[in-house]
Amino acid sequence: MEENKKSIFFIPMLILILPILIMFIVNINILKNSFNFVLQNSVLQSFTTIFLSIILEAFPFIIIGVFISSIIQMFVSEETIAKIIPKNKFIGLLAAASIGLIFPVCDCAIVPIARRLLKKGVPLYIAVTFMLSVPIINPVVLSSTYYAFLNDSHMAMLRGFIGWTSSILIGFIISILERKHNRISSLRNNSSNTRPLYYNFTLAKNDNCSHEHGYCCHHEHHHEHDNETNHIHTISHILEHVSSELNEVGKFIIAGAFLSALMQTIIPRRYILSIGSHKILSIVAMIALAYVMCVCSETDAFIAKTFVGQFTSGSIIAFLICGPMIDIKNTLMLSDVFNRKFIFKLTCIVMTVCFFIGIIFNFLNIVI
Repeated sequence: MEENKKSIFFIPMLILILPILIMFIVNINILKNSFNFVLQNSVLQSFTTIFLSIILEAFPFIIIGVFISSIIQMFVSEETIAKIIPKNKFIGLLAAASIGLIFPVCDCAIVPIARRLLKKGVPLYIAVTFMLSVPIINPVVLSSTYYAFLNDSHMAMLRGFIGWTSSILIGFIISILERKHNRISSLRNNSSNTRPLYYNFTLAKNDNCSHEHGYCCHHEHHHEHDNETNHIHTISHILEHVSSELNEVGKFIIAGAFLSALMQTIIPRRYILSIGSHKILSIVAMIALAYVMCVCSETDAFIAKTFVGQFTSGSIIAFLICGPMIDIKNTLMLSDVFNRKFIFKLTCIVMTVCFFIGIIFNFLNIVI
């Protein structure tokens, strides 16, 4: 039966592939000449060099970031985070902005966590501060920034400090604007339930041994097997989470690297420099680019580095701060948690704060 199924699929595939293979062999000389022409094209060579360099440099940090993020999300519950954050408003803002130092989660996974924190009773402005700060100040992002900017610790610390202060400022603004509203009013009533971000070991244990104690004692030889099963389930859940996040993050870094390489090779350099050297337009352009590219915060520094020397320092900083806080990807995820009015308000606040940070850098002539 299986052999018949294989033959049924094999014959149509052979009919489809065979003519293509014959055409390829007949036209191999033409294809060879075309391929040589493409390889000798300087524009394509530049594009390939920039594209591959971004991917290859960013890939190790994607793996590290996703793996650590998955482990933390499996072992640390939202209740633990909620308990860590103080009740005092100002101390709570500082704590929420700082927790990313021990909670390295990228911007791709932070929105569902913020949603659960709100459901646990955490104030809206605290959840927003946490959501904006963690993707910037976590150790993996700061390490990737350090490496991307040629082992420049000044740039890594600068990004971390500005991201930290910006998230506190935005959280404080949200606390003022939303003072008269209940935190639930900004949430969508029909927000869908997402899967848990940590593994319930107690539940797994009960599932594996739900019988009565007397029965368990009678079958003590099964306990070792059950413990092994629990470990296997834990590892499989972590690997599943890693695979899911890699699939989510990978497509955005490839798209971001492609757009970055395309911009720097296809668009004439004089146009890039005319925008990039302008103290205001350069910031607007890089904020728009950060919003559209949807690059993971663990890899955006590699893309930002390619614009150094072509765009102003303020625009580079605005790109590095705005991207992890808000982009198209995050906006879509936020739409499942918050209502449209709040999302628009938050987007405007984030972009405005990033714009003025860029303005300060440009008009004070701060060089990165």
